[in-house]
Amino acid sequence: MIDRHPFPGPGLAIRILGEITEEKVQLLQDADYLYIKALKDNNLYATVWQAGAILLPVKSVGVMGDERTYEFTVALRAVTSVDGMTADWAHLPYEFLANISNEIINNVRVLTV
Repeated sequence: MIDRHPFPGPGLAIRILGEITEEKVQLLQDADYLYIKALKDNNLYATVWQAGAILLPVKSVGVMGDERTYEFTVALRAVTSVDGMTADWAHLPYEFLANISNEIINNVRVLTV
């Protein structure tokens, strides 16, 4: 409990901007799980005061293999704080951000929304 971030899992609904659907909740749960797990696996969880994935009400065009994709956008938030009243963005390593973004893109899918 001491090292636990102050607002994990139960607050997912406020991290879905726009309409909340069962499919969006599942997408965010999957992305958030991978993000928090990666922070822990890379010994970064304790260096961050609060982290979480946020589902934006925006879709983005991309390319996977030979096909175009049109998928939701997930923002990865991480902040540091010493008092819980003020915060600054966490300086996460670029290699970590590259790896976790690929992990989320390759493993989190919504079949219907």
